[in-house]
Amino acid sequence: MKILLVGEYSRLHNSLKEGLQLLGHQTTLIAAGDYFKNFPADINLYRKYDSGFSKKIKVGLYKLFGIDITSLSLKKQFFKHRQKLKDYDVVQLINESPLGATPKIEKQIISFLKQYNNKLFLLSCGTDYISVTYAYEKKFRYSILLPLFNGKVTEKKFAPILKYLKPEFKSLHDFVYENIVGVIASDLDYHIPLKEHPKYLGLIPNPINTEKIVYTPNEIKKRIVIFHGINRANYLKKGNDYFDEALKIIQKKYDDKIHIEIVEDLPYSHYIETYNKAQIVLDQVLAYDQGYNALEAMAKGKVVFTGAEIEFELYYNLNKTVAINALPDANKIAKKLEDLILNPEKITEIGRNARDFVEKEHHFLSIAKRYCEIWEKT
Repeated sequence: MKILLVGEYSRLHNSLKEGLQLLGHQTTLIAAGDYFKNFPADINLYRKYDSGFSKKIKVGLYKLFGIDITSLSLKKQFFKHRQKLKDYDVVQLINESPLGATPKIEKQIISFLKQYNNKLFLLSCGTDYISVTYAYEKKFRYSILLPLFNGKVTEKKFAPILKYLKPEFKSLHDFVYENIVGVIASDLDYHIPLKEHPKYLGLIPNPINTEKIVYTPNEIKKRIVIFHGINRANYLKKGNDYFDEALKIIQKKYDDKIHIEIVEDLPYSHYIETYNKAQIVLDQVLAYDQGYNALEAMAKGKVVFTGAEIEFELYYNLNKTVAINALPDANKIAKKLEDLILNPEKITEIGRNARDFVEKEHHFLSIAKRYCEIWEKT
């Protein structure tokens, strides 16, 4: 097949592309890099006017005339490549807003892709209308909107999430669902809200290229290294504040036994290098399942604090601990860290379990095959 992947989050489409190419499919990825993370693509679109003086001009133009010059730039770049974006058997969007442009421009881009290609599919692997609505209606026990419900943050601060509930994004959502063959979820946080939807095709786990990720058994030397990587824009959305509080508790008690490494807003390639020396990685709190960064760390044999709720354990029929479920409670996180510090043999055991789990359930080649099966039969 000839396949076009549109947009990128956390290297998901890159790993899927690697699996598809090994299966012999001609695969092209077009993306705008996902802001500071700088993920690679075959066709790169660049976000302009997002910093410095040009951003002030952009904001002014938007306030005065409702014109988003970043989105106009992305549209211009996209249509420069129009001849390379035709005649694909399958086009898959990473999100309802795959390039991070305004809904009007996303509709123009998606219309083009629908007109000049065969089948159009959607991934639910990040915030979108259905997942945000489900969270906003408090149907999860806890969610990325917990900081809003707890009064930690204003609606204005959470605008990048809540925008999906606005009329223009609801209109984009409706438009996308009218034009796609079906939607696929990447983990349980998106699977649960979609379960009853008529266009839902099921959950296909995140593809992880374990051929490129070296597993290293955890060896505890003088100190246990705990890594906390922060994306400042998503600090409360990911529950990083609970980790920070837990680390303060642990540092007071076990300063002689641990080394804490905290980094912020690193490009993807630098980020994954930075946590290599860690035995424990603090990923996210407000989730039921693991995202891409957690899975890559698990593939390396790290003990990852992330979403690993009972729904996750039941879905995969697990009888071993493969990740630590990080609850929105700093004291409970600290207790779980303390247990690992006092019982370092558990770090080695869980790290091995984590690698085995990723190889079994997330191997990029088997995941690519599952995508192809759904694309072909739907």
